Amino acid sequence: MPTKVIMPKLGESVVEGTVTAWLKEEGETIEEYEPLVEINTDKVDTEIPSSASGTLLKILVPEGETVEAGTILAWIGEPGESIPDEDQAREKEHEPQEEPVEEPAPEQPEAKQDSGRDKDLGYISPVVSRLAQEEDVDLSKVKGTGMDGRITKKDVLNYLEERKEEKKEVEEEPEIPIWETPADGDLFRPTELVFAQSEKEQEAPPEHKPLAEPGETLPLTSMRKRIAEHMVHSKQTAPHVTTVMEADMSRVFAHRQVSQPKAEARGVHLTYTAYFLSAIVTGLKAVPLANASWTDEGIRVHKAINLGMAVALPSGGLIVPVIERADESSLTGLARQVNDLAERARSGQLKPDEVQGGTFTLTNHGTKGSLFATPVINQPQSGILGTGIIQKRPVVVNDAIAIRPMVYLSFTFDHRVLDGASADTFLAHVVHALENWPLA
Repeated sequence: MPTKVIMPKLGESVVEGTVTAWLKEEGETIEEYEPLVEINTDKVDTEIPSSASGTLLKILVPEGETVEAGTILAWIGEPGESIPDEDQAREKEHEPQEEPVEEPAPEQPEAKQDSGRDKDLGYISPVVSRLAQEEDVDLSKVKGTGMDGRITKKDVLNYLEERKEEKKEVEEEPEIPIWETPADGDLFRPTELVFAQSEKEQEAPPEHKPLAEPGETLPLTSMRKRIAEHMVHSKQTAPHVTTVMEADMSRVFAHRQVSQPKAEARGVHLTYTAYFLSAIVTGLKAVPLANASWTDEGIRVHKAINLGMAVALPSGGLIVPVIERADESSLTGLARQVNDLAERARSGQLKPDEVQGGTFTLTNHGTKGSLFATPVINQPQSGILGTGIIQKRPVVVNDAIAIRPMVYLSFTFDHRVLDGASADTFLAHVVHALENWPLA
């Protein structure tokens, strides 16, 4: 009797997915637990293994089609075996169904691995084992994104790409001046007024690798379609308004210089993103309405502060992993989560649930030199904060000109939820948190 291949429910809040690629063609044989199809759920790709061994008799859902969890995707069986009527097979069963329980993979003889392979890696397919041996990959260092954490071919390829990038020369950040408090006041001034321009500042902008040649039509990927739909929906749904303020990052600089070595000793890279997220938490606590969503029943003010952070992907596109209950994390805790989520986002290892449930979003467009921007709200949230490049600029402080590391903060908000006064109050609290960062 043929076996159904069913669209699984890949997360608590994930009810549908898009078939992005079939890894086998009709008529091809496949082994149980061998990767069969790639599913995209909200910009996260997941490889689904075969539920049985046999021949792929019929594909019912073509690439690019979005279906609900529980839908029959294909049939696997013996060559020539009859399958139910196609129209009937493609219907989602009407009677309540229990979610399919994945049987654990049978114990397999341990594939040849380099020394140091962890025994708890579970089932390793021949394709993954061969690729790991050819490329000298220690699979204990590869995070699996397949069913039950299984390591897939895509996981190994992503790891190899990441390893290749790490070998390249990493650009160092410009030297940051030491900012200290003079004995006669609380004005922060650099110990040196003249700073040599760093090599990074002298370099030309990075080359942009074109995705298509002039005159060509660039095919739309599943991710690009979803981004387009999401952005158009947001602009058509919410009246967008953007307010901009600037913040003096002197105290943040001073704190980071002292705290970074301690954080590095604990395996954490203390990025400015963590400071921005912490300041956002302060603003959201002061103005809870900024942590809300518009509904037909009223404005829903969220109890949890779940912060999304936009991450640009090497292959193009953008994804927003979410730090849940960010208000319960310390600065180092936020930095640790930022490092982990950003790394796994760029290597395609996020889980569908990790991009769900955000209540507010941060986008750091300053990494490419942008001063400020007017970001689009990530629906159904009511606000998104954009941070520009941090630059040393002359500013007037107490009727004197001082050189300060300054940053523009642009807050785009849903005018149905927030008015100008409440939006500016939120942003003012963010600025105040950054400019008055405790140095102890």
